[in-house]
Amino acid sequence: MNRIWCLAVFLCLLPTAQAQSLGVYQHGTVVRMRMGDCLAHHGFVSMMGGQPAQPEAETCPEYTLVSDKVVFVIVGKSSDQIVPLADVIDFRLRGHELAVRIDDARHESKFHIKEMVLRSQWDLVQKHIEDELRAMPSALAARAQP
Repeated sequence: MNRIWCLAVFLCLLPTAQAQSLGVYQHGTVVRMRMGDCLAHHGFVSMMGGQPAQPEAETCPEYTLVSDKVVFVIVGKSSDQIVPLADVIDFRLRGHELAVRIDDARHESKFHIKEMVLRSQWDLVQKHIEDELRAMPSALAARAQP
């Protein structure tokens, strides 16, 4: 009976062990960073309080993270959440946030997801921008001629 119980527990834990060995993280590359306004998420209690909180002029990092299928624009929760550019990082979706691990760190940094777009659509937009930039010098030269 004890062997059957141990076998049942082992079989229940097997999918979890396989998921951990395969890795639940996806991989992506940070291609852009800029500083922007922090996304403030206030709870119900703070919204119903007597005096409204004074808005702080804090800026937070905003990153563009490119994965195989999806491109994310993520915003840090504070100004000290720095992610190196051009590095491949491990990330996973966690609720309404993106949890990021950098260089096998022991803890995850959590970022708000600001935007998501399919990689194929993002590639088309980037190609269109490049084409417009290439066409711009010839259009400026044509305008300069009398």
